[in-house]
Amino acid sequence: MAEGEDIGVDRAVRAARRVVEGLVRHGAEGGADLDVVAEELESIADRLEAGCPPLADRVRAMWDTERLEMTRHDPVTGPENALAPPLHVQGRSDREVSGEVTLGLAHQGPPGHAHGGVTALLLDHLLGMANHWAGTAGMTMKLTLRYRRRTPLFVPLTVRARQTSVEGRRITTTGEICDPDGEVCVSAEGLFAALDVSGTSREAAQRLAAD
Repeated sequence: MAEGEDIGVDRAVRAARRVVEGLVRHGAEGGADLDVVAEELESIADRLEAGCPPLADRVRAMWDTERLEMTRHDPVTGPENALAPPLHVQGRSDREVSGEVTLGLAHQGPPGHAHGGVTALLLDHLLGMANHWAGTAGMTMKLTLRYRRRTPLFVPLTVRARQTSVEGRRITTTGEICDPDGEVCVSAEGLFAALDVSGTSREAAQRLAAD
């Protein structure tokens, strides 16, 4: 698929995100006939389940073990995953990545602000992507978060991460989520155990998948 090309699954997932946000916003007090909505959604779910490939074909690592990059179904950036906000990420300097995301009502903790677990998910994921971008991918061993202020919903947030050191197999990576004014809402430091992802051969990919 060419970069930027839109395919049916992407459109369907975007629609599913709208449904989730709409249901959370609607609740039991809204004016829609939810019995009718439920019947329509159940029909859609039946059609999807009838056309699904075997589960084992989809239960796989969120890393593409051929190209050693994120797959399309991961829960943070994945265009095929309706649970992903999604976060759109770009590489910056040699060891830094950044992305932008707008969280909605489905991600709420305190009124009008993001759940702390959602921001932790974003940071853990982006720290891992920074490691991959820097050339030393790793598995999370420890993630330390500091919640500096509440993270607002409904506005563009900037999420950044950078690899700061590699000592043997120990990788240290830091990151933060900032509001539109550039104020840090949540900061993170992660300790990762390096994986052997040298080269792009099938053997290296299989080692990554086994880990």
